[in-house]
Amino acid sequence: MTTPFNQSARRTIALEAEAVRLLEGRIDGAFTRACELMLNCSGRVIVTGMGKSGHIGNKIAATLASTGTPAFFVHPGEASHGDLGMITASDVVVAISNSGTTAEVVTLLPLIKRLGIALISMTGDSQSTLAQAAAAHLDVSVASEACPLNLAPTTSTTVTLVMGDALAIALLEARGFSAEDFAFSHPGGALGRKLLLRVSDIMHSDQEMPKVADGAPLSAALLEMTEKGFGMTTVVDGDAQLIGVFTDGDLRRAVDRGTDINAATVSELMSPQPKTVHDSILAAEALKIMEDNSITALIIEDDQHHPIGVLHLHDILRAGVF
Repeated sequence: MTTPFNQSARRTIALEAEAVRLLEGRIDGAFTRACELMLNCSGRVIVTGMGKSGHIGNKIAATLASTGTPAFFVHPGEASHGDLGMITASDVVVAISNSGTTAEVVTLLPLIKRLGIALISMTGDSQSTLAQAAAAHLDVSVASEACPLNLAPTTSTTVTLVMGDALAIALLEARGFSAEDFAFSHPGGALGRKLLLRVSDIMHSDQEMPKVADGAPLSAALLEMTEKGFGMTTVVDGDAQLIGVFTDGDLRRAVDRGTDINAATVSELMSPQPKTVHDSILAAEALKIMEDNSITALIIEDDQHHPIGVLHLHDILRAGVF
């Protein structure tokens, strides 16, 4: 059932989508110039804007900062009352104003010029004061706002936000910014854990790792499995090199075959050539290996094939890697 609410929502989405589509045609020399100014900036990118433009500017600054371009937002009103001291001659300023004549932003122009700072403007009027003062002007004009009164900033703020994203991603690619670089900016979140946490950070090693010799009786392997609590144990030869793994599943299969578990040795029942990984791989990679092979534990071995640790699925999940 179509309601007035749904009709209004669809109209808003259609208007804003069309405005964003038209934005593609404005990626020109001015956009290239803006990217070059920001890429070659030896200081920080200072984003400023008033009202709704300020809210969008805040988000653009945050996106730039998290994708390899040092940036922060300065409120234009506060800048005139002391915060201009946060801006240095090595910075670049990105000023946002739909009209291009916002008083609080325009007031900063003589001060920006005195410092010799490159100015990038994002406005809806290429003939405005702000646009004319800029070294690079990015056109974010729209035919109309989604607001039926054509008053509330809606379409214009969406287009400005998309232009900001376009700048951030163009700079990200120009810098060769990697997923690991991104993770270093987000160490506290799930993304950071996924991209930074390595097997060596969470594996069980030394006395926590289950290990028995290849000639050990099955009873010794069961005791080791029970004590360490992983449902498995590594099996090593006389040179301490990994030759197999013995698991709960191996025990069940031995019982099903009628094997005399009191007489058997662990090497007779183990699974040879177990799945192993190096301790330097990401925990997220280890998780995928477990999922692909339908196993709940991985053995970590060094370059000489010595088992040095074990990692359980629960360890990865507890670390917040999904």
